[in-house]
Amino acid sequence: MSKKTHVSETPATQLLRANGIVFTEHPYEYVEHGGAQHSAEVLGFDPFTVVKTLVMQDQDAKPLIVLMHGNRTVSTKNLARQIGAKSVEPCKPEVANRHSGYLVGGTSPFGTRRAMPVYIESTILDLPRIAINGGRRGYLVGIDPQVCVKLLDAKSVQCALAE
Repeated sequence: MSKKTHVSETPATQLLRANGIVFTEHPYEYVEHGGAQHSAEVLGFDPFTVVKTLVMQDQDAKPLIVLMHGNRTVSTKNLARQIGAKSVEPCKPEVANRHSGYLVGGTSPFGTRRAMPVYIESTILDLPRIAINGGRRGYLVGIDPQVCVKLLDAKSVQCALAE
């Protein structure tokens, strides 16, 4: 039986299905610290269209999610300024896991344990389709980026830095 036949449901895919969102499934061999660049490479995607889900926190340790191109990094200074925070920094992996309910490397912005504000790099919304984590390591789903605005109320920001 081929591995591609069915990937078991995750909170993310349950949320997408419950909202009638059409998505494609893209399982791949997960590599520790491989990140979006690795998944893009093995799946044959442009890393610009592979979106990483980053759990960060503001100066009061309030969590937030940033959706960023796979080949870009977040300018936390620019992000903080745009969202009216004093500072923003990545959460430690165990803190990110606790907030999202997902393991780092398998974090999806959909179906998180805790509701968190979501910010999306504005240029992602210009793409026709994106690949984003489907709720487990080694599993991306292909969707229209507007789904992030519709389901997550993602706010557009400009905080990308070339890697």
